[in-house]
Amino acid sequence: MEQPSGTYGKELILDLSDCNPRTFNRRLLKRFFRELCDLIDMQRCKLAWWDDHGVPPGERWTDPMVTGTSAVQFISTSSITVHALDMLGRVYVNIFSCKDFDEGVAQEFCRTFFSGSVVKSTLLIRN
Repeated sequence: MEQPSGTYGKELILDLSDCNPRTFNRRLLKRFFRELCDLIDMQRCKLAWWDDHGVPPGERWTDPMVTGTSAVQFISTSSITVHALDMLGRVYVNIFSCKDFDEGVAQEFCRTFFSGSVVKSTLLIRN
């Protein structure tokens, strides 16, 4: 769906389940952001991480609701975020941009990349 004129942008919010946790690492998530941005024609900027990378084992998160990797890929028109929960096999993706993109293509790429199922997909048009 193309953005109506006079809007600021749009945000695609995806909840995926039954995903492959082997894709929840920095190396593959970097590839995810690179390929997604190429696919939906977004210019990548800074990439920021939040995970247990480099944290001593006794200090790592153990709660299934927070154990995993989160990342923000800043793009020239806003950001793409991923929250991957290792123990639950879930991934939460937000793609927000003032530049239009094909949300159907983005959703299918996310589902395929993480080998999961889309539980919920929400598209917000920002005014």
